[in-house]
Amino acid sequence: MLLKVFKNTVLFSIIISISLVTFSCGQRTEQARNNVLKDTLALNDAPSANKTLLSENKNLNVGANKTQDYLPLLQGKRVGIVANQTSVIFKTKRSKASLLNYTHLVDSLIAMNVDVKKVFAPEHGFRGVADAGEVVKDGLDTKTGLPIISLYGKNKKPTAEQLKGLDLVVFDIQDVGARFYTYISSLHYVMEACAEQNIPVLVLDRPNPNGHYIDGPILEKAHKSFVGMHPIPVVHGMTIGEYAQMINGEHWLTNGIQCQLTVITVDHYNHQLPYELPINPSPNLPNAKAINLYPSLCFFEGTPISVGRGTHKQFQVIGSPKFKNEGFPFQFTPTANAGAKYPKHDGEICYGYDLSEFKTLDGLHLEWLIDFYNKSQTLNSETSFFTDFFTLLAGTQSLEKQIVAGWSEKEIRASWKAGLAAYSKTRAQYLLYP
Repeated sequence: MLLKVFKNTVLFSIIISISLVTFSCGQRTEQARNNVLKDTLALNDAPSANKTLLSENKNLNVGANKTQDYLPLLQGKRVGIVANQTSVIFKTKRSKASLLNYTHLVDSLIAMNVDVKKVFAPEHGFRGVADAGEVVKDGLDTKTGLPIISLYGKNKKPTAEQLKGLDLVVFDIQDVGARFYTYISSLHYVMEACAEQNIPVLVLDRPNPNGHYIDGPILEKAHKSFVGMHPIPVVHGMTIGEYAQMINGEHWLTNGIQCQLTVITVDHYNHQLPYELPINPSPNLPNAKAINLYPSLCFFEGTPISVGRGTHKQFQVIGSPKFKNEGFPFQFTPTANAGAKYPKHDGEICYGYDLSEFKTLDGLHLEWLIDFYNKSQTLNSETSFFTDFFTLLAGTQSLEKQIVAGWSEKEIRASWKAGLAAYSKTRAQYLLYP
């Protein structure tokens, strides 16, 4: 459901009427609090051309920035927020030399006297520094003193007790448009838990950097997991807000229940608009190239091949120590770092490809996967090339079987055609942008 746009003057009146009192939690001072409030007001009073993002469309305005649309919905409510390091309100640039400025959504809402009670953190944690698959523990946010509840590990779905006392939950996470990127799985569980407790969910929408295409095999129910929960292709071509609408509309929540859902849309966005994320969505997607290659390279996570975790070119280089004599043009050595404490082939020289200068992809690229599989067979390795995790990533056993049987990339892609056509019709019902 889309919201009626409120005038900035209304927002100004609402905020000015709020008394400025000192916070009892965290380490924010009264002056810092006022600065956040001042910056947010300035943002909403500024012309659209000044709400600058790192995009070809300088007028693009993410949902979180449209405080005039959703702040009235939060006033007087006890609010929970699902957020990470990408959950920010962008501010105007101070000078040509300065980088894009922003404040975290949680800090901004607290500064505007929104009664934020707790934060729910998805994979990688609230500040986005946890390794992939690493268990994120509950705790307190050092900046605000708010309790942080992990939605990764054993507790992927908020419990009734964790939601107790909340009137509304805000979901603001930057997605990258791939089925196995787990933020959409967290979205599912948050919507389901809130629907069961009759708590509305407010999604602040953001662009999808891989939203310009749909591709890949459709997930089969037998292979449902946290890296693939719904019958969609690998690249789904939807924003997080559109996807939330599809979860509701397709009755994918348990027992077909539906969540009370409101989506704050992105201004001046369309699915063909190139969008470079201003903030890394997770530790191992450091730039636009990695994000573009991610849907194609993540399949290698279910094989012995490294995707560059433990290097500075995560999801831009691929290789293995076993291919030293296979004529690959590039080598790299993974070592433990902040985003990969235990990288695959830690300390070993890997031989493969550097794809950091490869062209921008408009579809899944299977050539590298087929190439590495074929070369692995010449080595007579005792280790199987495909693991069980590969099937979960693919969402089907068909892809592995097709590669093993010697199918060409063209033949494999042709097998996806009917599924993608059906999905495209379903997807069209929930699009908020052209």
